[in-house]
Amino acid sequence: MQNKIIKTVTPTVLKSWLHDGNEIALLDVREHGEYGEAHLFYVVSTPYSKLEAEAARMVKRKNVRIVLVDEDGGALAHLAAQKLTAQNYQTIYILEGGVQGWKKAGYELFAGVNLPSKTFGELAEHAFDTPRITALELNEKIQRGDDLVVLDGRPFTEFKKMSIPTAICCPNGELPLRIDELVSSEDTTIVINCAGRTRSIIGAQTLINLGIKNKVIALENGTQGWYLADLKLDHGKTKRHALEIDPATLKNKQLRATALAKKHEVATVDIVTVRQWLNDAQRTTFLCDVRTPEEFAQGSLPGAQNTPGGQLVQATDQYVAVKGARLVVFDSEGVRAPAMASWLAMLGWDVAVLDNALSGHALIENKTEGVFGIALENISAAEVKKSIDANFCLFDLRPSMKYREAHIEQAQWATRSKIEKALNGKVPERVILLADDMSVARLFAMDLQSAGVQNIQLNTDSPSQWKAEGLSVVATPEMPADQECIDYLFFVHDRHDGNKVAARQYLAWEMNLLAQIDDQERNSYRLPHDHAH
Repeated sequence: MQNKIIKTVTPTVLKSWLHDGNEIALLDVREHGEYGEAHLFYVVSTPYSKLEAEAARMVKRKNVRIVLVDEDGGALAHLAAQKLTAQNYQTIYILEGGVQGWKKAGYELFAGVNLPSKTFGELAEHAFDTPRITALELNEKIQRGDDLVVLDGRPFTEFKKMSIPTAICCPNGELPLRIDELVSSEDTTIVINCAGRTRSIIGAQTLINLGIKNKVIALENGTQGWYLADLKLDHGKTKRHALEIDPATLKNKQLRATALAKKHEVATVDIVTVRQWLNDAQRTTFLCDVRTPEEFAQGSLPGAQNTPGGQLVQATDQYVAVKGARLVVFDSEGVRAPAMASWLAMLGWDVAVLDNALSGHALIENKTEGVFGIALENISAAEVKKSIDANFCLFDLRPSMKYREAHIEQAQWATRSKIEKALNGKVPERVILLADDMSVARLFAMDLQSAGVQNIQLNTDSPSQWKAEGLSVVATPEMPADQECIDYLFFVHDRHDGNKVAARQYLAWEMNLLAQIDDQERNSYRLPHDHAH
């Protein structure tokens, strides 16, 4: 396996591949923070720390074209190529010179995350001329007690972190199904918000495209715009849409959503067709269950991924790493899937809706994809404490920000791509790993084993459990140093933690995306009417 010669591809050839209409999985194997600082437009973040697990989830077909990208086309990409070859992926290339080579060849690099989706949001605002309202204008309306409802289009976990006063959480993918229950009068103004721009625009435009008679507006710049206008955000709120649907309203919702999908030429298919597609060795098909995580947990179709509808549109690259693949979306009622499919079609995807997906088929509780790396013995915090003085290494594999907040004093922060640095030329007799992600731990352990470490154990407890056992738990806000936190993208995250500079930088980045893309990237979208530069 190790000796297979890995092919390389030049930036120029890769650029043509990205637009030749054939499937391609373009994978950035650097850690998420490194990727987020500068990367290719269509690349998908598959950090080396969890590479095999992410590939299994997002690159379904073993013979699809794969191009691996790192900083310089060097050691990391070659290491990743070996790992994927060991997983039986057959057609692997490395981008010559990595992101540096891409830049030298005169092509654009982008900062941030979810690039194709966010750029699409900006284009959609222009194409549809989505109505918007500023934070100050909305605040005036709320203070006056105007007849309006504010709906937050983000997932519940994000909503709880911070929200606009009076807002109700209703993720974008749920809007087509729940809007009639949330807003009973056609005279009520509906305002959709997110944290920045994209989901506000897409959420508002979803309702407009469905033909909702109410006035619908996007909150400009979302919660960040609110905060930058020196208005107070709520924190820890839990008001969300009800899970029950009035059966009397369902038919009307189905008609609305189906008409919208039809307008965008989305096919409706049956399970027999989908099974044939899934068995096609020359084409990748992803099964996307667009319902809520709670519904998905109750059971879904075998092989389906939970891709809540709004997030699938907002962050397609977190679920699908094969450009040009076929997406089959489904729900339980025939409203959410067709509405979200209309957006996926505009994003340029080959998308179909699976009809009656969950009626009469065997539903299974979807376990996570196959487990990679090596099996580890789990030990308790008490056993970690007993071992502290022995000859062993304690590696903390949790995200760098969690390590900074609280870690066992003797533990060293480590990540898989820097394993040699962690070992520092030694082969310890015993290693204990501290982790909150099993695949990260097991893959790190696999590389430790290759480096000659025989005895590896795992502890998955929390800092409070460590403390309870009498372990010394410390915080190190400056350690690891910023440049070592390669898993963390500062400007995307800090904007949520009271950092106005980060919030302004983020919004400016989002609005500048249209100036950065080239004509080929722009023309890959299928938005209505001409959106001239």
